[in-house]
Amino acid sequence: MFFSILEVVVVAAACCAASVYYVHALQMGRYQLPAYRHRMSRSRDRLLKENVLWAFLAAMMSVYLPVLLSMFMTGEDARRTLSGWIVLLLFAGVMAYIAWRDYKRPSKKPFVITQRVRRLLSVLFSLCLALAAMMALVRIPVYFLFALSPFLVQLAAMIINPYENRLNASFFKSARKKIRDRKDLITIGITGSYGKTNVKFILKELLSAKYNVLMTPASFNTAMGISRVVNDDLTDEHQVFIAEMGATHVGDIKELVDLVRPKYGILTSIGPRHLDTFGSLENIASTKFELIQGLPKDGFAVFGSGDDYITRLYALCKLDKCRVGMGEDEDAWMRAVNLSFSAKGSSFALVCADGESILCRTRLLGAYNVKNILLAAALARKMGLTMDEICAGIRRLQPIEHRMQLIPGDVNVIDDTLNEEADSAFEAMRVVARMPGRRIVVTPGLGDQGSRDSDVNFALGTVMADSADAVILVGRRAFSRSIVRGMVQSGFSRTNLHTADDMDDATEILKEIAETGDTVLFESRIPEYEEE
Repeated sequence: MFFSILEVVVVAAACCAASVYYVHALQMGRYQLPAYRHRMSRSRDRLLKENVLWAFLAAMMSVYLPVLLSMFMTGEDARRTLSGWIVLLLFAGVMAYIAWRDYKRPSKKPFVITQRVRRLLSVLFSLCLALAAMMALVRIPVYFLFALSPFLVQLAAMIINPYENRLNASFFKSARKKIRDRKDLITIGITGSYGKTNVKFILKELLSAKYNVLMTPASFNTAMGISRVVNDDLTDEHQVFIAEMGATHVGDIKELVDLVRPKYGILTSIGPRHLDTFGSLENIASTKFELIQGLPKDGFAVFGSGDDYITRLYALCKLDKCRVGMGEDEDAWMRAVNLSFSAKGSSFALVCADGESILCRTRLLGAYNVKNILLAAALARKMGLTMDEICAGIRRLQPIEHRMQLIPGDVNVIDDTLNEEADSAFEAMRVVARMPGRRIVVTPGLGDQGSRDSDVNFALGTVMADSADAVILVGRRAFSRSIVRGMVQSGFSRTNLHTADDMDDATEILKEIAETGDTVLFESRIPEYEEE
């Protein structure tokens, strides 16, 4: 009896701990069950190959190991006890390894054990314990419980969500009141499919020359994330609050505008990010435009450039507004001309329509980083900064981790592993083409491009053929074939094209082919950074 109770408790606890992957998936989907179910539909291989497989193996061992031990032991009770302990300890060990592996797995949005996660895990453990006890009572091997992990996580979320929604509503209400009570606070909202995090960091650096600025941290772009920053960190000393606004569903931005009440808004770009949840680019554009629609009559809007949706939204905006651009874009209020870059960074002339210009240098690489600088510089100029102050801020900018991050050394490394935008990837290829030594590109290709996956990766292959001396394709993504086809049709030699199952394999290949003075570009989210 004692062992049966212990087995139920240990298996329930082990299965709960080994559900890190699924709890993390729920967290990355902002605890929204439709997003979680969509992510799980893409993880069927993992469910079958890991959850079902280990559950089946452990269950079969619990049944047949006593039979195997009968060849060496005569006592039936002793055989059952020994086999029970062996299976339980092995199962607990495997579950502990899976939990540790998934907890340590690098990700664009690392798993954070928040109070909400702790509450969810408490409910999950209770469910596991109850179900394991029921299975033991009807003599079903309790190890089958692990096969149900993703569904139990979903059920736990369904049970606790009403409580979480009430709790979140109180946090949201408190943060909204705190902002509305600060009549002197300048609030800024930044949204877009790409670039909003970079623009946020750049803008804070520029505005810090004149204002005491608080911004949301890198991953805090939801209603609850922003509410937490406002409630915990916003003080009377802060003069400016910058909120990055993320969205995965229609109406998400409107909710954040109601919270922050921004006076200024920056719309960076429109692209196919989260197309699966939005349904169409039109829905993405209209949702992002909710920021501009929520600005007050005396507000000011800054728009990016380079795509038809931004152009249309700019025309729809009836507020005071401006647009940024590159080169000889005379309609742009703030633009960069004479752009050049090297292993030390980028340089360009910053030209404003008010008649002033200045030569700027930055450690950031690539035209898309310069576009992000333009968006921040345009708003900073409107908020009273001089061109000299803006230039000094641009010079202070540090590369953001994993986003065209230049790491000098015997082998120069450009880390762009958190990039997901096709245009940015093409720009990264143009940057690496101008770097010293042999140029080596390590990439899994570009995902999240909707129905354009094949075409985009074929185009990426053609650009890489002109920019790289060697390429290492990481992982076994289906669209790797499109990259290879693009490279080969562009004349790239197959002898300089390598494939690797994972980053460990890619690292070994790099050790063989990279030499002092070479430049290695890590482009797009490699499998270890992949949100599976």
